[in-house]
Amino acid sequence: MAFKIKFSKKVQDGKKLSLPLLALESTIIAQGMPYPKNMEFAKEAESICDDLGVVPATIAILDGEVCVGLETHELERISTSKQVKKVSIRELGLATSLGWDGATTVSSTMHIAKNNNIDVFSTGGIGGVHQQGEQSFDISQDLLSLSRIPMIVVSAGAKSVLDLPKTLELLETLAVSVVGYKTNEFPSFYSRSSGLDKIQKIDSPKEAVGLFMNNQLLGMPCSTLVANPVPIKDEIQLEKMKSIIKVALNKLNENQVKGKDVTPFLLDAILKETNGKSLKANISLALNNVRLGAEIAKELSAKKGPSSLDSQWSLQKP
Repeated sequence: MAFKIKFSKKVQDGKKLSLPLLALESTIIAQGMPYPKNMEFAKEAESICDDLGVVPATIAILDGEVCVGLETHELERISTSKQVKKVSIRELGLATSLGWDGATTVSSTMHIAKNNNIDVFSTGGIGGVHQQGEQSFDISQDLLSLSRIPMIVVSAGAKSVLDLPKTLELLETLAVSVVGYKTNEFPSFYSRSSGLDKIQKIDSPKEAVGLFMNNQLLGMPCSTLVANPVPIKDEIQLEKMKSIIKVALNKLNENQVKGKDVTPFLLDAILKETNGKSLKANISLALNNVRLGAEIAKELSAKKGPSSLDSQWSLQKP
């Protein structure tokens, strides 16, 4: 028996009408923000899409069922349940076989979205090479997915707790097209700057779509990563963040946190060190990425014209 896949009513209607769709991850809801802020964020993200005529497709696993788009009660479940596991691309088979409730990461969201003909995805910040990654080999699966799955991904750069120079270098090695939206500097999540100022600047959704489509025509297997800086009013200056992250990393080492727990631990430690300012910045940058992603999805839909939006995956069969 094949795994189950379910589309929300909005996604079903959007597919019938050939409307633009935007993929959204669920890890940011389940593990990235506390309740009720996470639920408020999820509703606002969907509202931004609705206002722009784009269908929001928040992706998650519920009772082992792949969900492309979530109803309000399902968003509430993801926001409040303590049983929701963090599911990356390597756990998709486990989650669907063992009936998990799972929040999808960047890598698993990309995989599910692409297999359901959704070509644009907005997230907060991608994962990458962790501090001292050359010793621990702690490198996010996000980077490999970005090199293998051709779609447009909008993020506020990479999470600032990472080794950003190594992350950007590995993106280059993996042939991922990285561009900055109205900037030539790779943003560092909470901060607009990183000191890494050698990426190509683009100035419009049209340019992002043009790059993506040309990559497709050239047979490039990689994603187009659009780095979109946090809005100025909500950013935390880079120098201030460096000292805060240093404290958080010391706490991480003291508590000997490893694996998937590293990023949630660091984000929580940063939240406490910034007296909540990091959460405000996180919400602001993520919504900013949703808005840009929706605009890009509209532009891409207009360029491609009406096409079949049927899933490449089969539904449950007897």
